[in-house]
Amino acid sequence: MIDQTLRDADSKMEKAVEHTREEFAAIRTGRAHPAMFAQITAEYYGQQTPLNQLAGFQVPEPRTVVIQPYDIGAKAAIEKAIRESDLGVNPSDDGKVLRVTLPELTEDRRKEYIKLAKTKAEEGRVAVRGARRNAKQTLDKAEKDSEISKDDNAGAEKRLDGLTKKHVDTIDDLLKNKEAELLDI
Repeated sequence: MIDQTLRDADSKMEKAVEHTREEFAAIRTGRAHPAMFAQITAEYYGQQTPLNQLAGFQVPEPRTVVIQPYDIGAKAAIEKAIRESDLGVNPSDDGKVLRVTLPELTEDRRKEYIKLAKTKAEEGRVAVRGARRNAKQTLDKAEKDSEISKDDNAGAEKRLDGLTKKHVDTIDDLLKNKEAELLDI
């Protein structure tokens, strides 16, 4: 019972870390990468569809992304979605593909992105601590119902704290790397 509770908590914490990693990938740095468009959706046949399902992305130059729509009819919707996103870019249409040229990041914009990254990291830490709290409640209830002893609960809580620290440290490392990436000119 204890092992299952800890496995469940570890799985939830790992999902929180992975979500934070995906959020960081969507934060723009000075270099172009397809993950920047991962959070953007466009209306396609009445449904909000992620751009990576509507087009292929190529990065021929460090600050340029070429977007090749799978369906040429979706090109206008993709262009509109990118314009309205918070990336601050304006795609150009050459008839078959969309080109997105990323402007240099200003110091103020870099600071905004670092602030955003810190917010995303804190959201990840909160999710990890939420998973810890839920597991702790399950363990406390099992102790109260005499399913596990007080000593077993104390040992399980120490293991749970170790898991929590491991995942929070991973998020902190991701944040440190993202900040370094954003400050790299």
